[in-house]
Amino acid sequence: MCVSPKPSSGGMPGARGTAPFPASSPAPGKAPGELPPAAAAPFRGPQDSPAGGARESGSGRPAGGGARGSAFPGHGAPGGDCGAMSPGTGTGGPGTAVPGRASAVSGAPGLGIGTSGLKPGDSAPAGPESEAPRGGAASPGPGGAKAAGEAARAHVSLEGVNKSFGDFSAATDVSFSLPEGTLGALLGPSGSGKTTILRMIAGLETPDGGDIRIGGTRVNDLHPSRRGIGFVFQNYALFRYMTVFDNVAFGLKMQKVPRAAIGERVRELLALTSMEGLERRYPGQLSGGQRQRVAFARALAPSPRLLLLDEPFAAIDAKVRKELRSWLRDMISRLGITSIFVTHDQSEAIEVADLVIITNGGRVEQAGTPLELYRDPATPFVARFVGESTVLEDYGALVGFEGAPRGASCAVRPEFVHVCPPGEPVQFGNSSEDAIVESVSFRGSSLELRLRVKGYELTSFYSLEHAPVAPGERVKVLIYRVYAFDGGEARLVNNSRLSSQGNGYNFVI
Repeated sequence: MCVSPKPSSGGMPGARGTAPFPASSPAPGKAPGELPPAAAAPFRGPQDSPAGGARESGSGRPAGGGARGSAFPGHGAPGGDCGAMSPGTGTGGPGTAVPGRASAVSGAPGLGIGTSGLKPGDSAPAGPESEAPRGGAASPGPGGAKAAGEAARAHVSLEGVNKSFGDFSAATDVSFSLPEGTLGALLGPSGSGKTTILRMIAGLETPDGGDIRIGGTRVNDLHPSRRGIGFVFQNYALFRYMTVFDNVAFGLKMQKVPRAAIGERVRELLALTSMEGLERRYPGQLSGGQRQRVAFARALAPSPRLLLLDEPFAAIDAKVRKELRSWLRDMISRLGITSIFVTHDQSEAIEVADLVIITNGGRVEQAGTPLELYRDPATPFVARFVGESTVLEDYGALVGFEGAPRGASCAVRPEFVHVCPPGEPVQFGNSSEDAIVESVSFRGSSLELRLRVKGYELTSFYSLEHAPVAPGERVKVLIYRVYAFDGGEARLVNNSRLSSQGNGYNFVI
């Protein structure tokens, strides 16, 4: 279920009908619609770029009266997983933003967030856009001192964060941290809360409880334009009537950066994103992959300290998506910028991310490296979600697992099922099962076999080097381990007959 905040009476969407920002009004001496003065020193030129090593950057220009989840004041357009921020009025597709109108949170659509960097120890400025934290600084409870220390060392950390929309809980007790320079992935099925978490980090949603820290600073009450964040949208959000150069330069122009510095910075980013020579093209003249690179360049233009990406590859075809994964991984590694991206594609998260946070029902199920999550799933959900597992009920009927509790469930991955090729001697015969081949599918480097074993349907990968098998053929299979579900935990259990023969965890197919 995906629930978005109801619009307030002032026409600005906010949780429970409350306007997230003060009503729009022109600053003194300004015409209606003109941007107020910058909240902090602007981008100072190439010396502030990631390539130069500096992390602090200038602030975006906050445009008063903008609705959370919209690019323009008064136009809320929540979209995506649980209301992902989507620039524009919500009526157009990629590239429908209108030049000359400021983003509600930055003045740079495609960047989406202002880029004023905070240093550890900075505090949120007082005022309607950033009230002082209620009740003073958070103090750790029993056992919380260690968590507080870890959060202080992390570049981004969430501690006990909660968010509800009416009766729907979008995030419950969410806690995790990312070290400086880490590329993290929020991975989960649709509606699991991953985009809500990303929006709270960006400041587009206000948590109901808990703490969000960036660079050691609590930012719960800090305006989005003061968090030092770059945001890349799922649908690119490029200005279709602007050239590639002008799209990348837009945020810097809004900050009134000197023309020479803008030109140097844009050329640097176009070289970084392999878009040199395409400066004069318009978004409609670019491929999907090229448009996404322009969106990356625009988000990086003001040198943010944190880069957020909302399903950045979702609108790109499979081949280009795979190429962009490697490119993004390499680019972020070279820049050393802490980044978080949202995805529901586990292969994408496993290939690209240093740290993967798996969400389910608004909670964090498990966080760890891709290898840790694959080898050691902590919960039944992670065991089912990661990999290509088949869930079996009452698996104690299988040979070698007779000791399982009655009615117990488990997950079996294809690599846990070994098919003995026809005509070859059967190893560990007393540990094997009789199976019938239900179907054979060619998967490029191997065959995928669907097998019927004692009423269960299992999947196994079969080498092309082995003797061919056909549907309906009887074969011997060895199930040598499973992930057993014990309450809310998952644990690896070996085939007991193999263990008794001295193989156990060392059994290798």
